[in-house]
Amino acid sequence: MDAIRVILLISLLCATHWLRAETITYSWPATMLDDPRGHYPIALLHLALGKAGSQYNPVPSKRDQAQWRTLRQLESGTGMDVVWTFTSIEREEKLLPIRIPIDRGLLGWRLLLIRQQDSSRFANISEANQLQPLRAVQGHDWPDFNILKYNQFNVIPSTHYQGMFTMLQLGRVDYFPRTITEIQSELHSHPNLDLAIAPELVLYYPAPLYYFVHPDKTQLAQDIEHGLRAAIADGSMKQLFLQHFGDDIAQAHLQQRRVIRLQNPFLHPDTPLQDDSLWFKPQRGY
Repeated sequence: MDAIRVILLISLLCATHWLRAETITYSWPATMLDDPRGHYPIALLHLALGKAGSQYNPVPSKRDQAQWRTLRQLESGTGMDVVWTFTSIEREEKLLPIRIPIDRGLLGWRLLLIRQQDSSRFANISEANQLQPLRAVQGHDWPDFNILKYNQFNVIPSTHYQGMFTMLQLGRVDYFPRTITEIQSELHSHPNLDLAIAPELVLYYPAPLYYFVHPDKTQLAQDIEHGLRAAIADGSMKQLFLQHFGDDIAQAHLQQRRVIRLQNPFLHPDTPLQDDSLWFKPQRGY
């Protein structure tokens, strides 16, 4: 009888928790939950909310849609509660950012996808001014396009993701900067294009990926920030980060590469660039 009472009590407590929990919708659609690109930010959001001790029930959005529509939905407060995206001054003025880069700025570490035949050509590059005249390709509406342009790189815009690999193969561009978490899988998915990673080089610019909420959701923002800082302090964010990105970081061999550092003038003045605990460092692997 005592065991039955305990089970009933636990069931009652669980039911009470879920009745109290506030359902919040995040921007990754339910139809894409198997896509590994969403696994880390979703897991980190759950971790942060759990560390905050807050009662939320995070659920995926109901449909896949363009990012600009998702951001507009969050701004209008209609059915979207949390979005993660590359920050910009405009986004931080319209939405409420949690200024902790959820991937520790890993998005800003870029290896160069090139043609295999050009490997020796890129091996002799050590300075930005040697790379600037060569033709890069980026999405026409990607924030990276404007960052490269600002740093006086010769960058060609494209509206078609797969088409950028073809442009590279055909020699219409010389290289395609990709994040270290993308480039290996992209190489494997284009085995017939004779592509390679440029040896000894890596581009870097500050590129914070934040959680954003509606400006009126100040309590939710505080809870997410509190949970993220708790996860940083107790090492659980590091564990999750390395679980998802450790292999990519190891394969990139960043400590053996020459770093070409670029400026990102499109960051909000409150970007926490001086807080070393928030940013990825190759020498510590985290």
